[in-house]
Amino acid sequence: MEDVLDLYAEPSDPLRPKVNFDEASKQLITETREPMPAQPGQPQRYDYEYERNGTARLFLFIEPQAGWRHVSVTDQRTMLDFAHQMQWLVDERYPEAEVIRLVLDNLNTHRVASLYEAFEPAEALRISRKLDFHYTPKHGSWLNMAEIELSILQRQCLERRIPDKPTLTLEVGAWETQRNKEQATIDWRFSVTDAREKLKRLYPSLPA
Repeated sequence: MEDVLDLYAEPSDPLRPKVNFDEASKQLITETREPMPAQPGQPQRYDYEYERNGTARLFLFIEPQAGWRHVSVTDQRTMLDFAHQMQWLVDERYPEAEVIRLVLDNLNTHRVASLYEAFEPAEALRISRKLDFHYTPKHGSWLNMAEIELSILQRQCLERRIPDKPTLTLEVGAWETQRNKEQATIDWRFSVTDAREKLKRLYPSLPA
């Protein structure tokens, strides 16, 4: 926990960006009947019947201090999917960075080993050398600011029926563009000092 909080407290450095990463799933639902359109004082209404159309996976990066985020929509969340997300982050988003400090949770695919599953050893090593993983503790995923952004995405874009992956990709892309245009940042204020005062029960008890 203190490792992540210390990282958040560091000043912004373009050569050593601080980025948060998280994942979520979205159930795709197709209407069996045409929804009734919205009217004054009456929101759009959906029939209680629907057809499940599979699940898509959302991968979200956010640089909270810069007000930048990016969301990818995939079919799965395998080691290969994670590895390709890391390759994109290194080569497309931050090609000039010396190292990317990445905050993420302890999901079993969130490992350097995923890079070696996806790429030749030389390529996997090249990517891994640009990444510095900072893991949130067990039951401490709330420390990951990407969770905050995923919650905003859910409320502003995903709280409705979306029928298929192309529609989801289009809708999420429009949301991302608008949020980046606004340069919406996250003002994180919980510090190591706060943690030591408010979460004393989590610290080891030393003998008197």
